[in-house]
This record gives sequence, structure tokens and C-alpha cells, in this order.
Amino acid sequence: MNPAAVQHFDVLIIGSGLAGQSLALRLADTRRVALVTKKTLADSASAWAQGGIAAVLDPADSVEAHVNDTFTAGAGLCDPDATRFVVEHGREAIEWLIERGVPFTADNTPLGFHLTREGGHGQRRIIHAADATGTAVQQTLTEQVKNHPNITVLERHIAVDLITAAKLGLPRNRCLGAYVLDIVHDRVLTLGASHTALATGGAGKVYVYTTNPDTATGDGVAMAWRAGCRVANMEFIQFHPTCLYHPHAKSFLISEALRGEGGLLRLPDGTRFMPNHDSRAELAPRDIVARAIDFEMKRHGLDCVFLDMTHKSPEFLKEHFPTILARCLELGIDITREPIPVVPAAHYACGGVVTDLAARTDLTGLYAIGETTFTGLHGANRLASNSLLECVVFSASAAKDILAAPVEPLPHLPQWDESRVRDADEEIVISHNWAELRRFMWDYVGIVRTNKRLERALHRIHLLQKEIDEYYANYRVGNDLIELRNLVLTAHLIVKSAQRRHESRGLHFSRDYPETLPRALETVLHPPEI
Repeated sequence: MNPAAVQHFDVLIIGSGLAGQSLALRLADTRRVALVTKKTLADSASAWAQGGIAAVLDPADSVEAHVNDTFTAGAGLCDPDATRFVVEHGREAIEWLIERGVPFTADNTPLGFHLTREGGHGQRRIIHAADATGTAVQQTLTEQVKNHPNITVLERHIAVDLITAAKLGLPRNRCLGAYVLDIVHDRVLTLGASHTALATGGAGKVYVYTTNPDTATGDGVAMAWRAGCRVANMEFIQFHPTCLYHPHAKSFLISEALRGEGGLLRLPDGTRFMPNHDSRAELAPRDIVARAIDFEMKRHGLDCVFLDMTHKSPEFLKEHFPTILARCLELGIDITREPIPVVPAAHYACGGVVTDLAARTDLTGLYAIGETTFTGLHGANRLASNSLLECVVFSASAAKDILAAPVEPLPHLPQWDESRVRDADEEIVISHNWAELRRFMWDYVGIVRTNKRLERALHRIHLLQKEIDEYYANYRVGNDLIELRNLVLTAHLIVKSAQRRHESRGLHFSRDYPETLPRALETVLHPPEI
């Protein structure tokens, strides 16, 4: 037996974005923490967030106003308790980040920090670090995580599956840790832990066009489902209205804050179109703007539309949007003089693993935080900049619950068994299935859906799952196979959820059910339903 292949920690955290890193820092003074990340600590969707973090910080603002804006965006599906819980803890979350040294953009107001406004918000309540808030937050916390003696960082490691008492034939089912592939050394480690937290982010890579990093493959949702946890509201995939459209720009987001600061959406001939779709025009919630762009592109046969900021001074754009300005210039687009070509792209999953207000899942010892979860905050459509807030607030509540619980002894945990598998003879199966999955999900389960499209997607998912399960059973696991297995399961959950919603609400729009039902209900799936 290789002792290095079995390691024990007090807490195992899978995922290194804002949710994972903030939880690790809140626990590490008194707990031994392992933080697992597929690439490096810097690679996460959190680091890509541009706009900022929504919180009630201005005396002119109120908790009620933020709650009401969240309810409005959520189209009747926001859980009142969860929404109020997050909003009421918003200031505390921001103060924790400020104490950690996050360099938010300052100004000369009594608050001391500049607040911007984004679509769906009735007030300026977005605290930010220019137009690269996620990077500023991530860099600040990453340095502290790296230097903390109680945090073991496992970079270039990917979780294969959770270890549960039930899988080992033990009584009193609970999570005991996870099997994790060391990608560099190509070996699977057994990481035991009294408490495990999923902070793996979203599933944007299930679609062709996404603003997400390559790591967003639905790992947390898939692992939790296989371990017996419920998932909810998976049909609500937020498509960000404005992703940069350029052959050499991969997944580059054009922040909501541009429209918050007066950006106008135009057709190629310069005509504005948003006032024809919603009275709030460019400041309408994301689902409305994304559908409007999708409609105009199909109506006129366009590859993209244009976001115009040329009415703002170059000085203003350089001060507030330096990252976007610089990236567009690299691609030959001067946003001070010409509009930005944009298209909608898969951006955020509003559903996920069901959790309570302490971030606990259905499985004892297993927590989940951030985009991988369904907390009830986002409803049928996430309000801009509530996602990073959710990460920090629930990392605090999870830490409180974990610290209040005893560190339970672990039973003997077996090593990963590779005795009956062999090396893959060809990788083309994985790459082909990956490309096929993302294409039909984009075509059939995108911004506008129909019963027929969902049936076609489900048929293809069943075929892919059969191939992938056979491949998984016979060959040694690798990073691409693990991600593909998780993606196809997540896609299955998205489609099944979409089929159950016989209405159009928030981010889910069906041509077969264009009306909204009078009563809003969650879509909750229970293993092993699918």
C-alpha cells in the first residue's frame, strides 16, 4: 500500500474560486484544510468576474430594495429566507474582503468606495475594483491561501468522485472525502475528510459559447448527484447578453457595467433595438436582453450586434473599464471610437445542488457553496453581481457550521482500484463526444427551447452516456474523461429539468409554453430519477 496515496484532512475543499478560497481562509486557523483545484489557484470563474459585488452599502439604499430587485429578477422563484439571509449579510461579507485587503475602487464619498449600477438594480450598490473585480479579489486571497501553514493546496488535481459510507457498505451514510486524480503524476489519491465542501463553479462548458473558463464542467453537481443529493432549477441557465464576438477572443465577457454606465445596443446600421423589447431598454435584466439580441440576430441574419460606448470620453472608459479597453485594442477594436461586437453566451447556472442556509447538502458531512449550488437566492434569473456575494456569505455560514461540529474519526478508506482497467487506446472518442455534446446543447437547449428540441437533446445524451459509461468502466481515468462524464450528466439534469417546466419563466423560455403559470414552483430532481 502506498501511504502517500491516502491522506487525511479535517476539511477537504474541491474548487479554488472565491467560494473555496474564502471558506479555506475562514477555517484554516483551527482546521487542517486541503484545497483541490483542477489547474492553478488563479484559474476560476471568480477571477473572470468583471462587474463587482452587490451589497447594501450606501445609506440611500436598503435591504428591502436589494431584496425586491432580486425578487424581480428572479421571476417569482427566489426563496424569501435565502434572499434575505444573503442580502442582510452583504455588508459583513464586503467588510471581510476589505479586511483581507481587496483593493476596491475608492472615491471621495463618505463610504470611501465607488459604487456602480448594473441591469436590474434600482440603486448603485455594486462595489468593484475597476472592471476586474474578480481578479483583484482572487489575487488577494490566493496569496493568503498559499502562505497559510494549515492549507495544503493541490493544484492540477481533479476530483473523480466523492467517497461515501454507503459506497463502502458502512452504516450511517455520510461523506468521507473524495478520490482525486493527480493530473501531473497520473495517479488517483484517496483524500479523507471529516467535512467536504464542493466549490467547483458552474457548467458553462456544456455549451459551445460561454463566458466561463475551461474548468466549468459541472463537476460538483455531477458528483453530488451520484452521491445521492437532490439538485434543483437546472433549467435556468443564464446567457450573458454581451460576450465579445471575435475569432481570436475566447470567452471574453463584456461587463454588464457598461450598460449600467450608459452603453447602448445597436444593429449594424446604428439603430437601437432594446426600447422595442422592454421599457427598461439596456438596463433590463439579462434574460430579457439576451432574448432580444437573439431575436434581432435571427430576424436580420446577423452574426452579432454592437454595444456602443463612444458617447463616453476616453478618460472615463480608461478609468472605469481599463481591462475591456485594453483587450479590445489588442484585437483592433477601439471602444472609444467604435462599438463592440457582442453575442450572448452561456454565463451562469442558477440551479444546482440543494443546500440550506448553512450550505449543507442532503449528505451528512458534505457542503456546497457558490455556483454549483441551489440556495434559492437566484430564482429563475440571477440578479447581476449577486453571485460573488453568495460565495462570501455562504462560505461564512458553512465555516460556522463546520467549526461547531466535531472532527469525526474516519474509517479505513480503500485506495482507488485500477486493477481491471487499461490505458485508453484512442482519445478521439472523448474529443468527438465533447464537441457533439456542446453543439447539440447549444442548438437544442439554448436561449429559446421547444419540446422537440429537448427530446432530440435527450436522445443524444442517452447515446453519449452509454458510450462514456462503457469507456469509464474499461479505461484508466484522465482529466478529459472525468470532465466529459460530469458534463454529460449535468446536461442530462438540465434537459430533464427543462422538460418538467411547462411554462416560460425567467431564463427558461419555451415556444410550446410561452405563458407564465400563476404559481411559481421549483424543479427539484431526486436521485435516481433520471
